[in-house]
Amino acid sequence: MEKIDFHLDGKIALVTGASRGIGEAIAVTLADYGAHCILASRKADALKGVAEKIVSRGGKADVMACHVGDLKQIETLFGNIRERFGTLNILINNAATNPYFGEMINADEGVWNKTLDVNLKGPFFMIQHAAKLMIGGGSIVNVSSINGIKPAPFQGVYSITKAGLISMTRAFAKELAGRNIRVNALLPGLVETSFSKAIMENDMIYDYAVKMIPLGRHAQPSEIAGAVLYLVSDAAPFTTGASLVVDGGALA
Repeated sequence: MEKIDFHLDGKIALVTGASRGIGEAIAVTLADYGAHCILASRKADALKGVAEKIVSRGGKADVMACHVGDLKQIETLFGNIRERFGTLNILINNAATNPYFGEMINADEGVWNKTLDVNLKGPFFMIQHAAKLMIGGGSIVNVSSINGIKPAPFQGVYSITKAGLISMTRAFAKELAGRNIRVNALLPGLVETSFSKAIMENDMIYDYAVKMIPLGRHAQPSEIAGAVLYLVSDAAPFTTGASLVVDGGALA
């Protein structure tokens, strides 16, 4: 039996929503293990600090602006990747939005469209473009949420899109297996990011959420990145169509 290798030397990895939080932690970790990371976010300026951090740790990073809810920007992004690198080995669909915190019966069409465009439509077309660049195979990770399995209060629209992302993961895993492209989903629980600000800053909601977590605490973004490293590395060659839960036991 050969030694399990988590290194990603020579791999080109695209991470969306890489300017902060989980996306930043994933990008830094993949770069630490040898991947050349393409950092994507709506604004390039927001990515410069992450790129500098990666370089300071001996890694490689490029910055490319892209709003994943805009199909024209997705096409431009992949055109630039094709011209710059000619291939892609890893895609992390991490960018997401949750513009509405409240009851679904009061959500308007604008909320629905924005959440669906970024959380579901964007990842779909990102995978389309990425698969065509993954010559010889690759790995895709869709960052979903445990809300896709168990919808959280006042996050119904967001939860619906995350459930759809899990289904999309399974569908693409079957379709792309013949191309040697593995597609998996990551389902984080409560993580301390700007995205979870509405929960973290409301003592009543936060206390309720933590009581549902057997480990009795929330996670830091760095605690999520290792799971992604496993999924995209040679340690997981037979793992596709899976939903890897990292939630402190909340769904147990």
